[in-house]
Formats: sequence, C-alpha cells, structure tokens
Amino acid sequence: MFGKNKIDTNKDKINEILTRNVEDVFVLESLRKKLESGKQLRIKLGFDPTGSNIHIGRATVLHKLRDFQDLGHKIVFIVGDFTARVGDPSDKLEKRPMIDSNKIKENLRDYKRQVGKIIDLSKSEFVYNSKWLSKLDFNEIAELAESFTVSQMTSRRNFKDRLDQGQEVSIREFLYPLMQGYDSVMVNADVEIGGFDQLFNLKAGRTIQKYYKKPEQDVLTTVMLEGTDGRKMSTSWGNVINIIDSPDEMFGKIMSLNDELIIKYLKVCTKVPEEEINNIENKIKSEELNPRDAKIQLAKEIIKTYHTVDDAEKAEENFKKTFVKGDVPENVLEVKVEKRKRLDEVLLEQKTIDSKNEWRRLINQNGITIIESGEKVSDLNFVINETQTFRVGKKRFIKIII
Repeated sequence: MFGKNKIDTNKDKINEILTRNVEDVFVLESLRKKLESGKQLRIKLGFDPTGSNIHIGRATVLHKLRDFQDLGHKIVFIVGDFTARVGDPSDKLEKRPMIDSNKIKENLRDYKRQVGKIIDLSKSEFVYNSKWLSKLDFNEIAELAESFTVSQMTSRRNFKDRLDQGQEVSIREFLYPLMQGYDSVMVNADVEIGGFDQLFNLKAGRTIQKYYKKPEQDVLTTVMLEGTDGRKMSTSWGNVINIIDSPDEMFGKIMSLNDELIIKYLKVCTKVPEEEINNIENKIKSEELNPRDAKIQLAKEIIKTYHTVDDAEKAEENFKKTFVKGDVPENVLEVKVEKRKRLDEVLLEQKTIDSKNEWRRLINQNGITIIESGEKVSDLNFVINETQTFRVGKKRFIKIII
C-alpha cells in the first residue's frame, strides 16, 4: 500500500482495473487520464443492506474497489440504509416493496465485518446515506427532482417494459436513482462503480452532479455473476455463495456448479492470472483436464480469498472424505456403456430405478449424486460422457464405465 499521497500510475495495473471483469466504463478515456495523472481519486461504491449476507456476486465490485485502493485512491463505501427502504428498481419486473427499518437494522449487524474482508476499512470512508437523505426537506426533494424529467425516467428499460405491459410504476421508484445520484454529490465522487444492472443509477449520478454544478463522475460497471443454478446470483433465489459461508459450504456449492461456469468464476471470483485461466480453459476443451479437477482448484482459490490456505486444503480433504470415499460399498454395481448414453436409460436397464416417474421424482428432489464431484444431477436428459459413480436415492449405487 502506498503512502497518503502516493498514487501508483503503473499502466499495466491501470489497464487491468479497466478491463478485467469490467462490462463498461463511461467515460473510458476520462477515467484512464485521471488514473494516470497521479491525483488521488474518490472512488464511490454503495450497497443497500437488503439481506444480511454479502455473496460472491456482489463481492465482485468490492474487489474492484480494493484494486483502486491498492493504487492509493480514497475509497468511499456507502451503506444505503436509507435507500434500502425505498428499494432499488434496477432489473425488477414488478414493483419492489419497501423494507421495514427494523429489518434493515438486523441486516446491518455484520455488514461492516463482511466488507472488511475485502477492503481496508482503516483507510476508507464508511458512511450511511441516511446521514443526509433523511434530513432533506420537501423543498430540497423538489429541487433534486428537478434534475430529471419524466421522459428520462420512463425511457429506462425495465420501467418502459412494465409500462408497456400495463404494470404500475410508482413515483417512489423514480426517486431511487435521484437519491443514489445525490449520494455522489454529498461525497464528491470522482468515480462510481457498480454492477452492470446499476448503469442507469450510476449515470444518474453524473446528471445530478452536473445539476448541482459539481464535476461529473466517471462510471465503471462490473460483469454480473450467475448463481449456482445458472440464473443471476440472488439471495431471494437461494443460489448464492456467501462470503461468510464456512469453507466446507463453499467447497460443496462450488463443486455443484455447472461446468460452463468454471472459467467465468475463475475470472470474476479469483486473482488467478488471465493467462493461467486461458490455459485451464484450453485444457478443459481438449479433455486434458477434467472439469471436476478445475472446480477443485476454483473452490480452493475462492476459499483462501475469504478464509485461509489451510481452510481450503481442509475443505478439499473433507469433501473427498464425504463424497468421494463416502459410504460407497466395495461391491458396487459396475456397468460398461457407450459414451453419450442417457443416465435414465442405464438406470432403467439395470433396474436401479423402477420407472420414468421415479427418475423424474429423484431429479426434482436432488436425489441423484455424482460421487466423484458431489454434484447433483439436475438434467432429466443427463448424458454420460465419462466414467462416474452415482448414488441413487440414499442406498443405491452404480458405477458406469465408459
């Protein structure tokens, strides 16, 4: 870490900040010049405590914040304890309900410690936006509202889609980007970062800063991360890996990922160099590397980010004891089949299951496990591509050999 006024202007580091896991930068050349100038910038990030835990998808922007901090810039972390009550309408297909203030207080109990796992709080500003938003009177809110037009708001994609479908959009929802933009005015932000779904709100900050005759912030958005089921990672969907999950929980969840997400998770959730990630990707494609082994490496990288290297090693050991060795009988049924055969066909032929109905029920109840990886079979049309052992229900086992 550099001294108070010492800013690292290394062009390779700056280029990595502006490209890795970045969806968009507005305005790119402006931000690049600022970073190369040697001036300490104020980098803003806001989080609404809509849940008590921060998951690794939301942590992406925290890691980007830490990258700026490591160059010597000033980090301003805003806890949206006021904006959380109003509710961010970004990418919402229907009106978001207001959150009770007691629920927000409950969610905030462990927030600072979780944020502190990634950024150095001793060298950051950690502030709550209720400090200024709760004090605005009606005249000040009216003035703030003057900075935007109705047509600007209704052109927002999710608002436009809802209105086109005859759904309601409340005035309260229009207020959210105004409040997030006003945060930028109050903290004198030079740069604001956020997820790509936040782009409208982040650009609103520029509009509102200009209205209040402040310099306009540059905006950097990070890529969005899919959850363990392939949909956008979301606490409400339960497809999350939380940064305070135990090492064993993290390991198990990561091993259950779809293989298609391995490379993206390596890029977004770890510090593994791009060249090494590309090498892993090529080895998986050429079948030189088993995706299961790549996931083990991924799991250990993520665990050591939020815990320790020893925790990562122990989690791997525990996982293998539980799922690889487990309670598989020594005389497990072994069947040799042709590659690309469907699993349900093999199980029916071997009378491991009685019917298609049982197959569907087992899939829907996560009742079939791949022993070698711990993954649950979730695809009704699962095809066998390699030698694997399966637990069917609680006590039936079959090893299918290619």
